[in-house]
Amino acid sequence: MPELNEQQARALLEKVLRMSKADSTQINLGGGSGGNIRYARNTVSTAGVTTNQSINVTASFGRKSGSASGNEFDDASLERVVRRAEELARLAPDNPEWMEPLGPQQYLRTPGYHASTAAITPDFRAKVAADSILPSKNRQCVAAGFLQDSAGWTALMNSKGLFAYDRRTSVDFSLTVRTDDEQGSGYVTRDYNDVAQFDPTSTAAIAIEKAVASKVTRAIEPGRYTVVLEPTAVSDFMGGILGGFNARSAEEGRSYLSKPGGQTKLGEKLVSDLVTISSDPMNPIVPAAPFGGDGMARKPMTYIEKGVVKALNYDRVWAARKGVETTPGGGNMIMAGGTGGTVEDLIRSTTRGVLVTRFWYIRGVDAQTALSTGLTRDGTFYIENGRIQYAIKNFRFNESPIIMLNNIDALGTPVRQGNNLLPPIRARDFTFTSLSDAV
Repeated sequence: MPELNEQQARALLEKVLRMSKADSTQINLGGGSGGNIRYARNTVSTAGVTTNQSINVTASFGRKSGSASGNEFDDASLERVVRRAEELARLAPDNPEWMEPLGPQQYLRTPGYHASTAAITPDFRAKVAADSILPSKNRQCVAAGFLQDSAGWTALMNSKGLFAYDRRTSVDFSLTVRTDDEQGSGYVTRDYNDVAQFDPTSTAAIAIEKAVASKVTRAIEPGRYTVVLEPTAVSDFMGGILGGFNARSAEEGRSYLSKPGGQTKLGEKLVSDLVTISSDPMNPIVPAAPFGGDGMARKPMTYIEKGVVKALNYDRVWAARKGVETTPGGGNMIMAGGTGGTVEDLIRSTTRGVLVTRFWYIRGVDAQTALSTGLTRDGTFYIENGRIQYAIKNFRFNESPIIMLNNIDALGTPVRQGNNLLPPIRARDFTFTSLSDAV
């Protein structure tokens, strides 16, 4: 499917908008192409290329709204989608939180598109797989990985004169390597907008070395340990933390930022002075789309500055109810680093602790404290006197990222992980509750 450029997308949206008979209308378009390759047990199992396009029309009569979608862009198909949305809108009950479509917005041009990624070929994907499989075989290991790349575009228009367009590329890679006897396991993941930054060989070597190093494990007693969390583990553990900065959930008593009587912890000290967390769609390492699904322009925001809560996200409905400015999220999470350097540097300055490659099967326990439970996986190691001494059996943990962020004593240099920018972290008194037999 050919990509629609900004002018083509605008023309198509204007045509669909003219078809609408509703009081107000919003139309979202999207499309793109990409490919993938999956392999397991040192053998490619699937590979393919996909293309897609879609349109979604939301029609409103007063406070009644209906939506319909399609994936064909000929005139007859487009009109069917519009009429279906209008039909559903007339049948719908009034929505007490309905908001009129936004008027025109000013958007940033975020640096999310790279021709290098859009030009990825099946040969390149096959080489990525080979760069994992062949060295794994040479070390008596078995590789299982997945590479997915995409180049896509989104556009929207509404009856209030708003128009938005964005295009971006992405490449995501994950690799698990296990020893032939399935006793040792290593893991690595990488994501980029620009595939030119991706080195498959050195990336695969990380998972292979972890697998070999964790082939023989020892059990140590559960308890509270100093932990060195690699950026992957930080992403696993803290990936949902910005959800707690939703003003509505905080004011309704449903988050770790809630206080009695509809009050919040805005302006209060929440975590260590070392912690600053922000969001910025223009960040060159982790650029985000310049607008959300309703077309609201994103902007940089600082949520925590030196441990103090500085901002909450107010969506349009809650902002109108509270009489404040709408403050949409920035589409990514950026955590400032410290002077700790790399993971290896943090290990060298650790007297006694546990290195965690990643967390797995994380489940929320208590939204008001952010308490979670889960398991370590794919490479957990015991540190003593600044060195990794040996691999250890995996743990189950019960811990809150808020407590962990209070117990930080060192931060490393942030790196891209899961479309966020996160540092490796060393923190005291991380609670491991029991041992796990999982590899």
